[in-house]
Amino acid sequence: MDISRRELFKMAGVAAVGAAISNFNVGEAAKAKKILKLNAAPVVGSKNVTGTTYNGTAAKVYFTDKIDAPHLIKLYGMINENIFGKVAIKLHTGEPKGPNILPRDMVKAFQAQVPNSNIIETNTLYVGKRYTTEDHRETLKTNGWDFCEVDIMDADEGYVNFPVHGGFHLKEVAMGGHLVNYDSVIVLTHYKGHAMGGFGGSLKNIAIGMASGHVGKLQVHGYDGEKFGMPPYVDWFDGVTFPLKEELMERMADSGKATCDYFGKRIVFINVMRRLSVDCDCAGIHAAEPTMADVGILASTDILAIDQACCDLVWSASDSADLRERIESRHGLRQLSAMAELKMGNPQYELISVD
Repeated sequence: MDISRRELFKMAGVAAVGAAISNFNVGEAAKAKKILKLNAAPVVGSKNVTGTTYNGTAAKVYFTDKIDAPHLIKLYGMINENIFGKVAIKLHTGEPKGPNILPRDMVKAFQAQVPNSNIIETNTLYVGKRYTTEDHRETLKTNGWDFCEVDIMDADEGYVNFPVHGGFHLKEVAMGGHLVNYDSVIVLTHYKGHAMGGFGGSLKNIAIGMASGHVGKLQVHGYDGEKFGMPPYVDWFDGVTFPLKEELMERMADSGKATCDYFGKRIVFINVMRRLSVDCDCAGIHAAEPTMADVGILASTDILAIDQACCDLVWSASDSADLRERIESRHGLRQLSAMAELKMGNPQYELISVD
C-alpha cells in the first residue's frame, strides 16, 4: 500500500488523544516555557512547532540539545510521575563494539537515579552475537553493560502472549516472558536509522526490542518461509531486505500497542538523537558512519508524539539527506500514521525546551 504525503497528513490528523503530563516544579516549569520552532514543515502532523494552528489537544515533548547524564536525568524528572515499583529500562545494548550505542557512563548515571531498576533486553531474530542467551551475555560484557542487572527477558525461550486489541494484523504477540515481572517501563531509545523500519525510535524499541527473539520477532516481521524463500532470520550484512514495507510498520504498531496497553500510564519514552547513522545498533561495527550532526534528547509520556517529533527534527535539519532517504525508501513514516490510526498517541505536540 503506497501512501502519499497528503494521505499521511490526513491520517495523522485523526488522532487526538490527550497525553499524560508528569509533574515538575514551578522553577522547572518557568524554564520550560520556550516553544521550539522547526525550520521545515513536519513530515506527518505536529503542527504546533512550526507555528501553525491545530485543533484539539497537544502532547508535551520535552527537549534539550545537551546530550549528557544531568540533562537525561532532568528530562526524566518531567515525565516520571507514574513510574513506580520494579522498573525496567528498555535499552538497545547493541552488537559487540558497536560505535553508535548510547554512552555507558551516561546510562549508568541515569540508572543509578531510578530506584529498583535494571536494563531489559531480548535475544535477536537474526543469527549473530545476541541470538542465544549465552552469546548475548558475553556481548553485554563486551559492551560494558555490567553495572546493573540486564534481564534477557526471553532467556530459555521464555515468552508471554500479550493481546493486541484492534490491530492491523496481529491478535497477540509473544513478548519476552519476564516483562510481566515489572511494574513500570522506561523506554530509553537511541533514535537512528534502521535497515527495514527506516528509523528506530521508541516504537521499534518496544515493538521489536521487547518481542521474544525466536517467536515474537517472527510475528512482528510477518515471517513466512514458504512465501519469502528465506531461513527464519535476516542476515543484515548480506543486503537481504524483508519485503514488507507498510505491513512491517503496521505489525510494529500492533506489537507496540500491546505493550502500551499493558502498562498504561506506567510507561514513558526518552529518545536520544546522537550518532544518527542510517543503520541500527544491530549492525554493530558494520553500521554506516553518521552524516548528520547530533540533535539532543527528547522525553514524553506519548509514544507517537516523541517519534513524530524526532522525525520532524530530522526533516528540519540541513544535513539529514541520508537519514531521510533511508526512512522514505523503507516506507518508515507508516510507523507514525499506523500509531495514529490505532490511537496510540497524539501526532500534535508542543516541543518544549528545558534549557
